[in-house]
Amino acid sequence: MESSRARRHRVPLLHLALASVVVVGGTAAGTVYVQAQAHPREAAVSSSATPSATPSVVAASGEASVEPVTRPTVDRAALLADAMESVSVPDGAEVSVAVLDMDSGESATYGDGSFDTASIVKVDILAALLLQAQDAGRGLTAAEKSYATAMIENSDNASTSALWETIGRAEGLAAANERLGLTATEGGEGMLWGLTQTTAADQLTLLQQVFDDESELSEASRAYVRGLMGRIAVDQRWGVSAVADGSEWALKNGWLPRSTTGLWDINSIGRVTADGREYLVAVLSDGHTTKAAGVALVEAAARAAVSVFAGD
Repeated sequence: MESSRARRHRVPLLHLALASVVVVGGTAAGTVYVQAQAHPREAAVSSSATPSATPSVVAASGEASVEPVTRPTVDRAALLADAMESVSVPDGAEVSVAVLDMDSGESATYGDGSFDTASIVKVDILAALLLQAQDAGRGLTAAEKSYATAMIENSDNASTSALWETIGRAEGLAAANERLGLTATEGGEGMLWGLTQTTAADQLTLLQQVFDDESELSEASRAYVRGLMGRIAVDQRWGVSAVADGSEWALKNGWLPRSTTGLWDINSIGRVTADGREYLVAVLSDGHTTKAAGVALVEAAARAAVSVFAGD
């Protein structure tokens, strides 16, 4: 279930006494950053280019010629894989994680398998309900709002079942997900919404639909979902929120002991602010002998995911 190089060209600098000029150009390999200062004796260039892309600077009579250099592309997926090496995964357990830095738009995914959603599917169900209401040109009914609040804030299963019926079960979820861009999520059979299958990459896409401006969901619908995810019951405030600065989070968790194996599915998705930067994080896992063990792994994976952007 669950990441970005350039033709060199010459940029002339205008003759500006003691003036600073910043040239920013995009290339297929990444972003080019060049800063030069015109000066009678020298021109200074600041960049993070590799030694093989050394800039050429000529200073004469206050003029400078600068060849832009390419900022090295960071392989976030490789960094995430390295970070996950330090995460202890018990024998028999599996984990996948996806992260998006909302400032830069860069993302990374570790693992690509499918997992049971357990209760994180409740965000998807609410998104489907809101899309249907938008299409009908109506707001949610009082009953739907009551169910939605209980479903997200308290993870109430009876309320979820009521809304699962309202959206048309798996068929309705699939129709919504086609519009939302989820390509690897399949609704559970009948009333088994908790056994919906998904990937970390798909859950990251869902989070983007909730927290990004470009979305199939209206601004009002996005604000509604975000508000509920920011008021999760106190005893459910674990998972990706462990990475956040204080209360700067919005999340939904899922936990499910499988009757066939006695092992736990533990998942967590949401937005967090860490060290002043906003991230979307989705962690899916299964095969845990206890809920506590699963929670510990999910939180460790969330920390590893955010760490790949540390120091930027």
